[in-house]
Order: sequence, then C-alpha cells, then structure tokens
Amino acid sequence: MSDPIRIPIEGELDLHTFEPREVTAVVADYIDAAAKAGLREVRLIHGRGRGVQRALVQAALDRHPRVCEFWDDPAAHLGATIARIAPDS
Repeated sequence: MSDPIRIPIEGELDLHTFEPREVTAVVADYIDAAAKAGLREVRLIHGRGRGVQRALVQAALDRHPRVCEFWDDPAAHLGATIARIAPDS
C-alpha cells in the first residue's frame, strides 16, 4: 500500500487525476476535510465525457451527511458539480 496523497483543501478539487474506483472515497474525504477547514461551498471538477464521473460524484454527495445540497455548475456545461456543506450544528 502506498502512502496517502496529501491534497491542499481549497474550494475546488479537480478529480481528473484520480482513478474512477477512487472517486467516491476521495469525494467523501474531501467533503469532510473541507467542512473541517470551514468551507461551506466547494466545486468538484469531474469532466463532461459520458457522465460516469459525474454520476459517481453526485451519488457520493447525495450520501454524505455534511452535504445539504448540490447542483451542476452551469458555467461548466455538466463538467463540474457545486456542493453546499452544512455548518456544524
């Protein structure tokens, strides 16, 4: 097993560098880290293609308890999703 990759927690994450099998876990970990960093809205870039990555990303967001809503970024023509993260209660 290789060492974990450290990713700076910013308001945007480009998922093109990850294998499709990693996307669900990466999205969940990123949302947790973004919430911990105080971010309330993030943008996940998954690309347009056939919509496979988009479906994986949005399914992960739909299951994540910290995500209160998400939508396709209209400026990205289905190539990115924006998620709103619920504040700590």
